[in-house]
Amino acid sequence: MGTAHPTRDKTMQVTEELIRNVVERVLAQVGTGGSHNGSHSTCRSHRGRFGVFDNVDDAVAAATEAFEQLSERTIEDRKRIIDHIRRISIEQCVELGTMEMNETRIGRLEHKIEKLKTLGERTPGVEFLRSEVFSGDHGLAVIEHAPFGVIGCITPVTHSLPTITGNAVSMIAGGNTLVVNPHPSGKLVAAEGVRRFNEAIYRDLGIDNLICVIAEPTIDSADAIFNHRGVKLICVTGGPAVARAAMKASKRAIVAGPGNPPVVVDETADLDRAARSIIQGGAYDNNLLCIAEKEVFVVSEVFDAMMAAMDRAGAVRLNAREVDALTKVAITSVGEGSHKHDVPHKDFLGQDAAVLARGIGKNIPAKTEMIFGETDEHNPFVPVEQMMPFLPFVRVRDVDEAIAKAKHYEHGFRHTAIIHSNNVRNMTKMGRALDTTLFVKNGPCMSSLGLGGEGYLSFSIATPTGEGVTTPLTFTRERRCSLIDDLCILGAGARG
Repeated sequence: MGTAHPTRDKTMQVTEELIRNVVERVLAQVGTGGSHNGSHSTCRSHRGRFGVFDNVDDAVAAATEAFEQLSERTIEDRKRIIDHIRRISIEQCVELGTMEMNETRIGRLEHKIEKLKTLGERTPGVEFLRSEVFSGDHGLAVIEHAPFGVIGCITPVTHSLPTITGNAVSMIAGGNTLVVNPHPSGKLVAAEGVRRFNEAIYRDLGIDNLICVIAEPTIDSADAIFNHRGVKLICVTGGPAVARAAMKASKRAIVAGPGNPPVVVDETADLDRAARSIIQGGAYDNNLLCIAEKEVFVVSEVFDAMMAAMDRAGAVRLNAREVDALTKVAITSVGEGSHKHDVPHKDFLGQDAAVLARGIGKNIPAKTEMIFGETDEHNPFVPVEQMMPFLPFVRVRDVDEAIAKAKHYEHGFRHTAIIHSNNVRNMTKMGRALDTTLFVKNGPCMSSLGLGGEGYLSFSIATPTGEGVTTPLTFTRERRCSLIDDLCILGAGARG
């Protein structure tokens, strides 16, 4: 893709050819058949496919068979299954992360690797399962968390295999299996990762296809998953269009939608700490995270000092002319008439800061993590979820104006918001005003997921549908078992 996507080198071609050959070999083991949203295969068993399928019907049938087998296993077996996914994600993070970088060509290699390793280590598993018990004069009630069955998943190009990894750990911990329609630009690493997970699980426990992936994903295959009778729940991570489609499906959907996280810096903030945090979060994987800092509102009293703090922290400042030039090449318009809107240009999405700078004829050190500059609130970089390591800084009168503008440009997604302040009342005002799923104070965005802060990790953050940061319990349904007038051992209870 243009200057930001140079011709692929020989190493990448070999990597893609290797993965394609693996996928084709697995598909050929039992024969292909049917269209991508297609017909049932004549195969009675899908063992040996290791989760790679060319049509939705076969994938759902295999995942259903795997779910029935998983339902006969213990919680300890689920842990053993998850441990294989964790081990592969950790031990093979360099190889798989490199595959993902070579295929998608967006983000930063070291962060692709780190995401897989961290998800393997930190995604919640069976330890999150719990039961509730109510005991009284009239007996005993136990509330347990049961699986849904086969979960249909849509995953993004920004975190193709990491999203599958995190979802697989949580969903299988809850007793489910999954069928994944990955983004087409991340399909190869998705298929290879799923194949490795399933093969290890099958060799140990004899269950195959706990995670199934569509090898050639399309819009039609996504639609087929949404509407398949064998799919009991949908989990979608993606942009506005796929989020809307999932919420229109005739079954429950857990939707991780778009974000445009604003940052507020008030006059009480530790500016050097704020600058380091903004760079750490906003530059992570070249700003591909939906929780990442996207625009910064700074009160006028400390605006110039904040810009100087960004300089000291290693970011490169663009002047007004350079900001205008970058805006013209990095933001483009799509659609017609009332549907016309601004989006990040594909040639700059997820690219290094040095690539963005070269796009306007500016040379900066290759290791630069972030570029930034002053804009007004009407610059497209403020309302657009740009997903590239340039941050617009907007000067505002006071913290009240900063919070108001932050709320406006967050677009009501209620996803993520960040404030740098030592004034608890200002933190409280912003938290109440924006009402976001994640609200970070005095740290980088990822600290809200336990990376530098407290809590647990997930790459499926369900904001439109309200589940928040997902866990195994997110993918379960409550069941209540009641025993009447017995086992109430602490009192006299009812007498027959």
